[in-house]
Amino acid sequence: MSGSLRIKRKRRPELPLVPLIDVLVMLVLFAFVTMRFNVSQIRNIVLPKISTAGKNTLTNSVTISIESDGSVIFNGHPVTDEELISQLNQVQALGKDIPILIKADEATQLKKLAFVWDACRQAGMGNNVHIQTR
Repeated sequence: MSGSLRIKRKRRPELPLVPLIDVLVMLVLFAFVTMRFNVSQIRNIVLPKISTAGKNTLTNSVTISIESDGSVIFNGHPVTDEELISQLNQVQALGKDIPILIKADEATQLKKLAFVWDACRQAGMGNNVHIQTR
């Protein structure tokens, strides 16, 4: 009779921490292995100073940099004049409302800046072109 009156105690639930920590470490390791690190090249461009300039904070824009030696960089990649025109035509095909930001070194020849601006106009993007200053 005493066997039937025996009270069963409930076992306290346990949370196995070691396997959870192992899984967490593996997830973090997997995230680091698959992560892409964007290596950006720093260009040495000295922007001209304009006292009446506003802030050039454009989002989702195309950036065209012109260095002092006249080389052109389209969104961080060096391009030739012909490649610039084809890239601008591809951007225009995506949408005419995409802003274009030109960063020209203060020692850049006006001829090169005029070429880049004209290429933007030929691609149909002339109304949304901005020049970044400091």
